[in-house]
Amino acid sequence: MMGLFFFIRASTKDRTEQIKLTPRESIDQLLSQLQVYFTQRAYHITSVDLQHQTMTFEGFVSPSCFLTIFLSGLTAIGLFCFSLVLSFLYPSLTLLFLRLILLCPVAGLFYWKKSGRVEKVLLEVKMISEHNESQPDENMQSLVIVTAHRDELAQLQKVDFLKSACNP
Repeated sequence: MMGLFFFIRASTKDRTEQIKLTPRESIDQLLSQLQVYFTQRAYHITSVDLQHQTMTFEGFVSPSCFLTIFLSGLTAIGLFCFSLVLSFLYPSLTLLFLRLILLCPVAGLFYWKKSGRVEKVLLEVKMISEHNESQPDENMQSLVIVTAHRDELAQLQKVDFLKSACNP
């Protein structure tokens, strides 16, 4: 039961990660392609900070119907097993313990309420230098740091323009 409880709680955990991209060509071209990509995925720009060279996108991520049903089913199985154990210990209360299964929709409701949320994607541009004392300004490279949910980053890394335009 403890494992099931922590599994249900972990289903709503924030899993924000970062990837660093080094564009092979123009930084402006990469940023415009990323902007189009995130706009097509139902995100919208909420802020642009030119001083810190960041762009923030937001979009609502809806909960998964499959995962809601799956978690409710797992909870029903777990509560059924728990009620069987309790019924062996207290045989006179078997019907009362079997009614615990009626609590299984609570797990699906918990997941549904917690996982439907606004996700943020942060694009950050940084200039990094490769150490060369003779010509310090010539070896400056642009680096784009994308901070988002790990599932969103996994989808982003599959996009064709990113594979051809960047070194991950």
